[in-house]
Amino acid sequence: MSGNRKYQKTLVACYMGFVTQAIAANFAPLLFLTFQHTYGISLEKIALIPVVFYLTQLLVDLGATKFADIIGYRICVVISQVVSAVGLVLMAFLPEVLPVPFLGILLAVVFYAIGSGLVEVLVSPIVEACPFENKDGVMSLLHSFYCWGAVGVILGSTLFFAIFGIENWKILTLLWALVPLVNVFQFLTCPIERLVEDGESLPIRRLLRLPLIWIMILLMICSGASEASMAQWASAFTESALGVSKTIGDLAGPCLFAVFMGISRMLYGKMSEKLNLTKTMLLSGLLCVACYLLASLSPVPILGLAGCAICGFSVGIMWPGTISLSSQKCPQGGTAMFAFLALAGDFGGTVSPAIVGKFSELAGGNLKAGLLTATFFPILLVACLLVLSRRMKSAIRK
Repeated sequence: MSGNRKYQKTLVACYMGFVTQAIAANFAPLLFLTFQHTYGISLEKIALIPVVFYLTQLLVDLGATKFADIIGYRICVVISQVVSAVGLVLMAFLPEVLPVPFLGILLAVVFYAIGSGLVEVLVSPIVEACPFENKDGVMSLLHSFYCWGAVGVILGSTLFFAIFGIENWKILTLLWALVPLVNVFQFLTCPIERLVEDGESLPIRRLLRLPLIWIMILLMICSGASEASMAQWASAFTESALGVSKTIGDLAGPCLFAVFMGISRMLYGKMSEKLNLTKTMLLSGLLCVACYLLASLSPVPILGLAGCAICGFSVGIMWPGTISLSSQKCPQGGTAMFAFLALAGDFGGTVSPAIVGKFSELAGGNLKAGLLTATFFPILLVACLLVLSRRMKSAIRK
């Protein structure tokens, strides 16, 4: 028990790491219209901001398979917090300094996207390496802090803008930068263990030859896609379905989605010892399919909103659950396995919102048609879990 207390500081640092990632992913989108009006940037260019963010994060995920173990967890995770803070600070100043404001915004985005990518790759294996007894529950609770961070960013920023005005967004940007800056000192002083000792982790080539890893990668793609398809379009869906303002749309859409996702992860964190992870994920996948169908097919707007919100609950366990399953089934996967899982999740989260947008456009701007298309991802996730469950039963019989 005393050993577990020793690692509580590590756990808190990792919690704040995910809050930092939530700031990086959710703050800039709240300023898109402000960028347009202040700097005269077209919406077409502004649409490149999330593309650059997720593309940078994908490249970092890929690169981490090579350098994370060589450099070491502590140095890499400290760098993640430093560059996140630097990116947010640059966001406040670079657009004014450079002759092309949009270039300043993109450079700032690249910095904090690097930090976000490193957090995604490193924080889960850092916690997995700690000697906690209930790893499934701890992992689920850990990932809930991304949700609470997202809620905090949306609510906190909305409140700040309501009180001090949107024109003071630079001050708020600097205030958010304090979170990763303070967390640098947490990661510098907390105990950090290696996930796998030197020479014991599987080489990347051997790892990628395992059929099980490819099932996990596909699960992760579906997890990221199921989450992002609804989360990225939740605000627009709420605005169009209910005919409300953007502020109400943000609060009733992505904010409500994140709240339900956080509740799901917290509940599993508390009850994980009594639940079978694979069966829980399977039920969550089926619920997710139902939520997408409700949101896309219901003629009653309030039921569509309910489908959107409950979808957050249904996807909550998917991402951390896949990480926990991978750790259980392939304990020698090492950092490379976590990096590939993060890469797969980000790939799903990057591609799926674009697919929703494309099919919505083909349907004459009908967002419900796009969301109906995205039902494919939770259906595929359920299929993968059924295959995995059969493999596990076959292994037990043998």
